[in-house]
Amino acid sequence: MSFDEFSIKTLIRPVVDFPKPGVIFRDITPLFQSPRALRMVADSFIQRYVEADFSHIGAMDARGFLIGSIIAYELNKPLILFRKQGKLPADVLSESYQTEYGEAKLEVHADSLCEGDKVLIFDDLIATGGTLLAAAQLVRRMGASIIEAAAIIDLPELGGSQKLQDSGIATFALTTFSLTDQ
Repeated sequence: MSFDEFSIKTLIRPVVDFPKPGVIFRDITPLFQSPRALRMVADSFIQRYVEADFSHIGAMDARGFLIGSIIAYELNKPLILFRKQGKLPADVLSESYQTEYGEAKLEVHADSLCEGDKVLIFDDLIATGGTLLAAAQLVRRMGASIIEAAAIIDLPELGGSQKLQDSGIATFALTTFSLTDQ
């Protein structure tokens, strides 16, 4: 099945003024309700990474878990969960970061990665880049490296992809939206 960006974009619902006035939230729920669209998204990522040199997949809480777990399963790679503060039961490493809405903390189990591991990180979208940059810091603190940050959606006007690239992290997204696209 070939990738059809138009059909994928039509299944990403714009929710105006959520979670605050002036924001258009990009809801991927309808995309996950379409078996054809989900297969198209997963197959596109699988095709891109099937021969790539990496050892682990990292997935961001919570929507990044959806696509990250599928790709980890299909490519037979270990899945590392990056969670919001207070959600992991064992020893964790924490990293604070800025979001569009304030400050947050991201955590990962301290024994998730080893020196020399290579990680592909997934989230549903790249906005300001805060979550993915925090994950990259956590990966680096464990002695591992990031091969790429991948997402279904990029919102380039918010500058996240550029911040990631400026910090040496390649990015890939299946589709982009401008801040005013409805």
